[in-house]
Amino acid sequence: MKQTQLTESPHMEGRNSAAEDVGGGTNVDEVYEPAEDTHLLLRVALEEVGPDDRILEMGCGRGMISKRLAPLAQSVLATDVNPSAVRILRRAGIDAVQADLFCGLRSDFDLVLFNPPYLPTAEDEVLKGWLNFAFDGGETGRDTINRFLEMLKDHLDPERGRALLLISSLSGPYEVAEKAREEGLSVEVIAREKYFFEELFVLRLTLSSSDGPGVGLKGVTHIGARLRGPI
Repeated sequence: MKQTQLTESPHMEGRNSAAEDVGGGTNVDEVYEPAEDTHLLLRVALEEVGPDDRILEMGCGRGMISKRLAPLAQSVLATDVNPSAVRILRRAGIDAVQADLFCGLRSDFDLVLFNPPYLPTAEDEVLKGWLNFAFDGGETGRDTINRFLEMLKDHLDPERGRALLLISSLSGPYEVAEKAREEGLSVEVIAREKYFFEELFVLRLTLSSSDGPGVGLKGVTHIGARLRGPI
């Protein structure tokens, strides 16, 4: 197989262990396949995106969202900890880098998208290989989500920045919202879908104003096909 050597993105700092160029073959089976959560986040993102947006899709997987948004935005950067995911995106013409969350990224963004690993995972449930990073949210399902929230504020444009974060009822939505507020973010639920084993939510996160702790999860208004309201 012809190997693809990734060049350094203008969004990146110098190479390090958390964000680096990737070579070698691509194992598609090791990359998360788009599912209900991917499609929900994409539908919301298509309503949110604007032509001037600089977008970061974190945990891009096979790239369905980045590929759809690229023609609609000023720029799209896709990241994933999985090197096979990065190669898939680069071969599709999308700027992509291997990174552990925001580690190594020096830019801020107008729109950040993240479908994180959110399943509560015990030690004996850990999968082998790269695919585990798409599912394993630690004991509570919030390990990666909490790290994301702790770093997000420093990478949102101060005036236009917002993030769309997909979470599950299995990983404690109220705890996620409280953590976001602790990190200086306002929280809205703008979409939700219920399945027999879980409910999925898309949270819209923005920087809180200096005169308040941020919008809670109360109050319901309908905007198009989306729902803003309580969990």
